[in-house]
Amino acid sequence: MPARVTPSQSRPAQGFTLIEVMVTVAIIGILAAVALPSYQAYVVRGKIPEATAGLATRQVRLEQFFLDRRTYVGAPDCNSDATSSKYFTFSCSASSATAFTLRAVGKDSMAGFTYTINEAGVKTSAALPTGWTTPSPNTCWATKKDGSC
Repeated sequence: MPARVTPSQSRPAQGFTLIEVMVTVAIIGILAAVALPSYQAYVVRGKIPEATAGLATRQVRLEQFFLDRRTYVGAPDCNSDATSSKYFTFSCSASSATAFTLRAVGKDSMAGFTYTINEAGVKTSAALPTGWTTPSPNTCWATKKDGSC
């Protein structure tokens, strides 16, 4: 009499075991826990050039205004501007005819960031959110959490 063949011996097993699925889920969870904070930091760093470029552009226009009128007072770029940038509000204070301070203040997801530049071209990271390091010396715009510019 021939040996009896059971159904599990006649065809190969199909599908995944519960252990294999759980290991896969655990690996995906670990990768996500590492990748998500890095991605969020990357997104924040990608929004900073909107402030730095806006400040540089306004500085050039203020200098042109000064060359034409010999004063910074009354310059159009000294008006508060919350509409030209999605993540920053720009403002200016012309403390005298020969001095100004341009400011970019973060809003929404960029709240906590404040960058400035003055008539001498001195850049500062006036305020940074928690977890960010202020550059030392503070003579540049911090673009990374470690305070590098």
